Amino acid sequence: MKAARFHQLGGPEVLRVDEVEVPEPGEGQVRIRVAGAGFNPADGGIRGGTLPFPVALPHTPGYDVAGTIDTLGVGVDGLAIGDSVIGFLSMTDDGADAEYVVAPADLLVAAPAVGDLADAAALPSVALTAWQALFDVAGLQKGQRILIVGAGGTVGEYAVQLAKHAGAFVIATASPRSRAAVEAAGADEVVDHTAGSVRDGVGAPVDVLLNLAPIEPEEFAALVSLVGDGGFVVSSTAWMPTPGEEGRGVRGETVYVRSDPGQLAHLVTLVDDGSLRVVASRRVGLEEVASVHAAAAAGTLRGKVVVVPSA
Repeated sequence: MKAARFHQLGGPEVLRVDEVEVPEPGEGQVRIRVAGAGFNPADGGIRGGTLPFPVALPHTPGYDVAGTIDTLGVGVDGLAIGDSVIGFLSMTDDGADAEYVVAPADLLVAAPAVGDLADAAALPSVALTAWQALFDVAGLQKGQRILIVGAGGTVGEYAVQLAKHAGAFVIATASPRSRAAVEAAGADEVVDHTAGSVRDGVGAPVDVLLNLAPIEPEEFAALVSLVGDGGFVVSSTAWMPTPGEEGRGVRGETVYVRSDPGQLAHLVTLVDDGSLRVVASRRVGLEEVASVHAAAAAGTLRGKVVVVPSA
């Protein structure tokens, strides 16, 4: 089979497409014929060695998978050959930028019944990041006001949809390029962060501030003034602390996404009932994985990219 791999840590140029043996599932595992693998910025961090995830070399990236089970390992119950599944796999194991991948059965859930199976690879870790930030960390409630900074990104579009579905009033920052997508996701107000100060664009205080953008720490700290007393600040930007304001009871916490099949299965039900839209912008083949990593490293990658091994 073909797989995109890197044999050493380094820039995007270390990625290449290899011909390798088809893997066999071990106990409690299944083998998946990959329909799609979601690209995430962390894939580049692992390849470049800037994220502390030890991987055995050579390594195949792509920890978000959608595909069809084609072989069951010993001791697997509740899944069958031919089942369409999705999952958020371990970041340290070989991933899904390949024609086949083996995965622990207990990390997988049934794929959405609507939409294309390959595009469903755009759901797992990204939608889980949004869900865990909004509800596990910030405890967002119906009727609350939330400001989502960086709503035009892939996590942001899920966060807007989920916050709106929960009954919150959603204020989102976006550039003119992403404004239409953020409005379509359900934002009640959109603040153009390229046109002026976000602080000036938000009127009444918010209950929750969710930051998903690579803003400067000083700018982030200044935004805390928009959060009402007793509110919550949550961020996915793990490279800098999440500020709070202890004197006003404003708590700050960083979200570190984890694989949670129960939550992922719930997200699939939201997709199937039309409450949540899968955000997938573009498909590429294995030969284009290095160029996707390069665009991400250069800051020019736009939208959610899905790697389709059969392309």
